[in-house]
Amino acid sequence: MGDYDEETAFLGQTGPYFWTTFFLLNTVFVSTGFDGLYIIFAGAAPRHHCLVPDVNLTDEWRNAVIPLVTADGEEVQSQCSRYKLSVVKNLSDEGYIPGRDINLTNLEQEGCLDGWVYSKDIYQSTIVTEWNLVCDNQWKVPFASSTLFVGYLVGSLISGQLSDRFGRKKVVFVSLAAQSLSVLLQSFSQSWRMFCIMFLFVGASQISIYISAFVLGTELLSKTMRVLFTTLGAFLFYCIGYMTLPWIAYGIRDWRTLLAVLSATSVVYIPLWWFLPESPRWLITQGKAAEAEIIVREAARKNKVQAPPVVFKESEIQDMPPGRKYTMLDILKSFNLRCITLMCLLLWMAINIGYFGLSLNTSNLSGNPFMNCFLSAISEVPAYIVSTCLLRKCPRRELLSTFLIIGGGVLLLIQFIPDTLQYVALALEMSGKFGFTMAFTIVYIYTAEIYPTVLRNVGMGMCSSAARIGSITAPYVIYLGTYNKVLPYILMGSLTISSSVVNLFLPETFNKDLPETVEQILFCPSVNSRSPKKHRGRTSLFVYLSGALARSQTTIPSRAPPAMFVRSRENVGGKDVNEQEFK
Repeated sequence: MGDYDEETAFLGQTGPYFWTTFFLLNTVFVSTGFDGLYIIFAGAAPRHHCLVPDVNLTDEWRNAVIPLVTADGEEVQSQCSRYKLSVVKNLSDEGYIPGRDINLTNLEQEGCLDGWVYSKDIYQSTIVTEWNLVCDNQWKVPFASSTLFVGYLVGSLISGQLSDRFGRKKVVFVSLAAQSLSVLLQSFSQSWRMFCIMFLFVGASQISIYISAFVLGTELLSKTMRVLFTTLGAFLFYCIGYMTLPWIAYGIRDWRTLLAVLSATSVVYIPLWWFLPESPRWLITQGKAAEAEIIVREAARKNKVQAPPVVFKESEIQDMPPGRKYTMLDILKSFNLRCITLMCLLLWMAINIGYFGLSLNTSNLSGNPFMNCFLSAISEVPAYIVSTCLLRKCPRRELLSTFLIIGGGVLLLIQFIPDTLQYVALALEMSGKFGFTMAFTIVYIYTAEIYPTVLRNVGMGMCSSAARIGSITAPYVIYLGTYNKVLPYILMGSLTISSSVVNLFLPETFNKDLPETVEQILFCPSVNSRSPKKHRGRTSLFVYLSGALARSQTTIPSRAPPAMFVRSRENVGGKDVNEQEFK
């Protein structure tokens, strides 16, 4: 297959077609900001205390039946215990006055045997108030949240293969429908177990939307628009959904109604089916060059440019066997791709563990929870804007390592800040969050540019799965702090710094065309082809890695001529290769 960017260069770098596609596709990411974070409000735990049944008690004893405990330096009512009701009733009947005749600290206590009373100052209803997920059942709320991450993991594993097999566009819209249906069914949950099961489907469908739409935009847009889409576009529109969520939740205080309304918002995406095209790159890899050419010619018409008589040369199209299906096994078959993928997996996992660990360490903001959520979302906007500017001018490899060092360095330094210097600790935490947000932004576009078209969704799916494993693992890393409070920071910081070094050995993709085939990843003109023949298949990557730090622009070739893959003494990735032609 020829070089797609070169063959469609007549479309230009901007124009009505690219801008329309950019905005329409970005609106899809707003839904991921809604549906990934509503657990903040649906799973909120209002102030509560034990229910005192309607028994014959004096006003003094009814007010004193809930013990007082100290929390954050203040005396508040206990949320999980009360004085034993039978003892209190007897004392009330005998006319004793609590605090004067009876020392309350000596009274026997019991659990909330009759249930709880929940404050409705902020929330009318949440899953906590619905199913009493407090005290001994408090663990069920974070467990419910973890099922979303498990869904992310499942969706990451299957969405890439489905998208590479059936097309990016189809998977995006099927996932949108699945997400809307899952959230709607979740709003009718009759038990905590049903809520968790539906949350798993919400997570799987949501990450499928994100990955497939991200890859679709990467393949549809020009080089210039691609950087804007994968940084300021995708992430900023996600942030718009994140920032809008608290205002919707502010107007709807009942969790079932909130979820039903959020599920209904997906209806607005139905018309996009007729405005968003399938990826021409993917169509060509499936042997559907005629359909790809129709899309490209329509793009030329919208951009008001003249398309050449023949867009895709027949001889180049035939280089890609029609109907060839690629899976994760194709990544495992190649030694070079295995090494690259292993490094990408480590990167994604380290970024997720570090970001999540830093978020757990951030002090909770006091005040209105809806405003806190909005401020948390808007704090990420500067990182997206800065990353957009830097990715236009700077190599991905050096950028990612720089911000990984910033994030990891904060994790290593913050443990030494004394409690008296809270502002210094807060400044470090914000710097770390900025660094990890930048790293998240960069690693998405970097990974999408490394993998070839035929394996891009599979590669992105595998890397996203590693991120999900990181998010599930991070709470257990934090738990190590119960044995030694320094250990989690040393572990996460060291992992992040190590990943920044590993990142330096990945291919640089700055100012390079997107690779189309596996062979364009497997073979690089910069690799020394004069190594002994019997070792060439295995030593090529190590030769490349050894020179990676000394080269600023290496790796992915801008074009892989069909003549490169004619005949050879070795067979790699199902194609005979004559390495002498690299000389």
